[in-house]
Amino acid sequence: MSNLDLIPQLKKENGVFNLYVDGKPYIALAGEIHNSSSSDLNYMKHKVWPHLKDLHLNTVILPVYWELVEPKQGEFDFQLVDGIIEQAREEDVRLVLLWFGLWKNGRSTYVPGWVKRDYETYYRAVYQNSESSDTISPLCEEAAEADANAFKQFMAHLKKVDSDRHTVIMVQIENEIGFLGSDRDYSIYANEQFKLPIPEALEVTFGKKGSWKEAFSDDAAEFFMAYYYARAVERIAKAGSDVYPLPMFVNAWLEQYPWTPGSYPSGGPVAKVMNIWKSTAPTICLYAPDIYVSNFAEVCEEYTAGNENPLFIPEARRDVSSVANVFYAFGQYDALCYSPFGIEDFLDPSMGSGEGVDADILQSLNIHLSAFNPIGAGPYISRSYELLSNMLVTIQKFRGTGKMKGFLQNHEPGSILSFTKYDVKITYKFNQEGKPATGGLVIEVSEDEFIIAGIGFTLEFQPKAGDVSKVGYVRVEEGTFVQDEWIRGRVLNGDESSYGIIVGSLPAVLCVEVYPYR
Repeated sequence: MSNLDLIPQLKKENGVFNLYVDGKPYIALAGEIHNSSSSDLNYMKHKVWPHLKDLHLNTVILPVYWELVEPKQGEFDFQLVDGIIEQAREEDVRLVLLWFGLWKNGRSTYVPGWVKRDYETYYRAVYQNSESSDTISPLCEEAAEADANAFKQFMAHLKKVDSDRHTVIMVQIENEIGFLGSDRDYSIYANEQFKLPIPEALEVTFGKKGSWKEAFSDDAAEFFMAYYYARAVERIAKAGSDVYPLPMFVNAWLEQYPWTPGSYPSGGPVAKVMNIWKSTAPTICLYAPDIYVSNFAEVCEEYTAGNENPLFIPEARRDVSSVANVFYAFGQYDALCYSPFGIEDFLDPSMGSGEGVDADILQSLNIHLSAFNPIGAGPYISRSYELLSNMLVTIQKFRGTGKMKGFLQNHEPGSILSFTKYDVKITYKFNQEGKPATGGLVIEVSEDEFIIAGIGFTLEFQPKAGDVSKVGYVRVEEGTFVQDEWIRGRVLNGDESSYGIIVGSLPAVLCVEVYPYR
């Protein structure tokens, strides 16, 4: 089998999505770097890679920029891309590349200068008051074609330099697509299209006909933008996929306060328009939420509803909440990727003050300041990733089986997890400001054997409802996995497990064997 035959791919098997890299299932313990970090190889060498070494990442997510790839129309420069790939190989990590093309966070700030200056050919979306925006309209055919051509050249080069190594395992098309500040584009051309009947494909999907307003009422503007963004992205993605078909995905800036299209990027792949995106952009293999909001569990549920989309989180909060969330994402939702944003800051001593966080910018983006504060998170994330990285084969073995479950602290004092012979009672620790919340996963290895990983809880095995048996412990072991082989530490039988098995304020892994008696 050639290396081309082993190209990374996403497959749905026995009800669970698997990402294959070099012919083997792959789970990404990742971090996404800041937007501009990868624009300079020297900066990466001295300011990024040294701060990633101790985080136990297997994957780094970083941008490549249309403006640097095609600085002059028709002239392509891939030296930066080649340098990034070479650095990643030296660091022994895989890459997920973000194509910063026409749209990044609802704006067109990473397009080449020749695109910016030619605003008549590559025309902008217009606000309702007829004011032009700095977002190129998704209805602009010339812009989509120019982006598609650049992306095709980029993917062809990627195939040339990396198809034998697969350092790059996935590509994200654009970043947090959508139109900010308005529910839709109100340009003359967009207004004309808005009055026309909805596309036939959407008639089939929704069972509706008529104009956008007639078919979708109050959702018409957002659905209209979703269709045209998805159509443009499909054009771009297919151009690249035709030459080198790596898995390609899009990410979403989530709906949030005040929950009106335009307060978040209207038309982006939020959950409620995912069916529009799927019917319009078949080259896109998954839809990824960027989760900075506090209702992490609800977002995970929303993006995996119906088991039609795998959970892939390319951007997550930068605070200590990620410590618990990563266990929950893998344990409860079989996540393929977890990735805090700005990962190079987490173990950078110069970031200890947190002064680099601009509160005004975060407020304009509807992101609470706490979500962008990495102070104290680094050592916890490092420990969590270290534990998880050594048990990825075990986690992969139980994905989709129903025998692995996650838990995450909420407003309740605890939760109950149900397994074959036993229920597992989880009691959360008291939440402390600046400290990780409770989170973890439990794997039923056999009816009487369990692996527990996480932070901040007390755990007790109980008989199923109606069973008069009691539950005892054959052995409670603390320890760690080393390359997926369990290495036992202390045995915590007796007093240390008689009143509940305690996992304290640092991430830990336990192996437990129980038995019923009367």
